[in-house]
Amino acid sequence: MARKVHPPVEVRRSPRRRSTVSAYEEQGRVVVMIPDAFSKSEEREWIDHMLERLRRRQARDGRASDTALKARAVRLAKRYYPEHPQCASPVSVRWVDNQHRRWGSCTPDDGTIRLSRRLTMMPSWVIDYVLLHELAHLVHPDHSRPFWDLVARYSKAERARGYLEGVADTEAAA
Repeated sequence: MARKVHPPVEVRRSPRRRSTVSAYEEQGRVVVMIPDAFSKSEEREWIDHMLERLRRRQARDGRASDTALKARAVRLAKRYYPEHPQCASPVSVRWVDNQHRRWGSCTPDDGTIRLSRRLTMMPSWVIDYVLLHELAHLVHPDHSRPFWDLVARYSKAERARGYLEGVADTEAAA
């Protein structure tokens, strides 16, 4: 029987965490954040659960592929920003492992978008928000009012921002 190969896993325990578990990819490994009170067997159970969740999500969304990510960005741009053709034709959209403080970045001058691979563990609607945020920079390179008006076309924008802020706060507390 073939053995499953998983990325390296780092477990971070937090005394502030009571019952929630979160996970994300960082520099080629999966970071699983658990409550400090979890037993070793609960830890193992949650690691297995989060790795399976990541595998299913990546298979469903084609997240491991830069090609699939770019196609997703183009679909979103055509749906939310149809009057801005530059959004539907970024030069490249790819996953990167070197963004630890940002979720994504865009270079409007050359039309490149990069998303932190940590996002692969997050819900699809959060990834869509980050893609739309970065695509909006192809129209407005700053965070001006027109930029935020464009991003706000996505109905889950505020929810996704709150989600990302919560993850960032959790990471900072760990």
